[in-house]
Amino acid sequence: MVEHGSTVTEQDRAEARAEAGSIARNAALGGVALVAVTYFFTGALLRWVAPEMSGFDLVALGTGVAAVLSAPLLWALATISQNKGLDTGSVRVARERQMRAEARRREFATRLSKALEMARNEPDALDATARALGRVVPRSPAELLLADNSRAHLERMAVSAPGGEPPGCPVDSPDACVAARSGQTEVFADSEDLDACPRLRGRPAGPCAAVCVPVAIMGRSVGVVHVTTPVGEAMPDEAVDELQILANQVGNRLGMLRVMAETQLQAATDGLTGLLNRRSLENEMRALRRSATPFVFVMADLDHFKPLNDTHGHESGDRTLRAFAQTLRSVLRTEDLVSRYGGDEFGIVMPDCSIDDAVAAMERVREQLVLALRPGDAPNVTASFGLAAADPLASTDEIVARADRALYRAKFEGRNRVVVYSAAADAATPVAARGEPTRPDADEDEDRTLAPVASLTSLMSIGSASSRAGSDPDLSAS
Repeated sequence: MVEHGSTVTEQDRAEARAEAGSIARNAALGGVALVAVTYFFTGALLRWVAPEMSGFDLVALGTGVAAVLSAPLLWALATISQNKGLDTGSVRVARERQMRAEARRREFATRLSKALEMARNEPDALDATARALGRVVPRSPAELLLADNSRAHLERMAVSAPGGEPPGCPVDSPDACVAARSGQTEVFADSEDLDACPRLRGRPAGPCAAVCVPVAIMGRSVGVVHVTTPVGEAMPDEAVDELQILANQVGNRLGMLRVMAETQLQAATDGLTGLLNRRSLENEMRALRRSATPFVFVMADLDHFKPLNDTHGHESGDRTLRAFAQTLRSVLRTEDLVSRYGGDEFGIVMPDCSIDDAVAAMERVREQLVLALRPGDAPNVTASFGLAAADPLASTDEIVARADRALYRAKFEGRNRVVVYSAAADAATPVAARGEPTRPDADEDEDRTLAPVASLTSLMSIGSASSRAGSDPDLSAS
């Protein structure tokens, strides 16, 4: 923060001179009283020394003597009073001004801190920043420039422009900004000065003065608060201080919000594929069911994944998983929710989608998977899919179990296919294909690091319990 201390300004001296003038006037009144007293004693002395003098001569001589004696005293008194009043008054006025400015800074810092604490995400914080800029410099255009995720380009993130046009700083990266590069506030009185920032020259509005305050996030300069004013209209020191407070607090809050967002993202996604994890997907499913939104749940499984992993190595297996995840993202709609459900199993939720449309989408995924794996990445890999439509009377676990049983059927019927759950078909499927005691890919399941799918007995007990209860506990949670 710029240090101003109790520096006496011309404005302080002007106020002090006004006070000193008042003191001098009071001293003049005291001088009149002094003249009167001097005249009285002089007259008494002359009557004693020269009793023969007439009254007129006595008055004239007494007045002259009193004036001669009191004039130097009056001049000295007035001069001393004015000088002393000017010196002490200037310091006092400067201190009072500094105290008022410090009180305003503390109030601004407190209110800004509260506003930023109420911001739950980065857009909210940037909105508070724009409003704060309008408060600090209400008549000057101001903007906040921040680096993007690559930290290579600056983007305008918040603007306060009374005239409708932002300052329009053309700096395109933090390294190209003088303030961001030095980490210090830069004040330029005239864009045409020899030592002014070259980015200030050649602007459509013509020459300008500017203040640039760096913004740091997690100790690294990633942006700048940029304000311009007309040449000759220097920004008050108090406004510069408040801009520095704003830059510091905004940087700290954005850093905290980004750390929180990254932590939440890591907790909600799978590290290898970047997809949602199982817990996040099931939470989304429960939210859809609470809002009575229809959806189709898909359980997808890569065929013969364990032999591929064992033969070609885990790196090849990881590439295959990432390729399948990318295929799902590229084929499915933006509103579809895709997760790595466990090992080589993937769960997909397709809101507001019919079974026919879901089947068509999975067929496209199956076709694109072959193209996604370039020669040399891994051997040809196929996938099997089991689909189940959401049933308002079934629990979330039962919907997942139905899709999993459809997936068992797809495996039993030869893999590399899409199967829709049907109660009649499920009942007609041989027990071994429904998971008792194992399904064709049971050897692959032994290698899964995430929670395996429950056995058929558990799934049937879940379905039986939910049907007896007659309601879904997920729907009662909020």
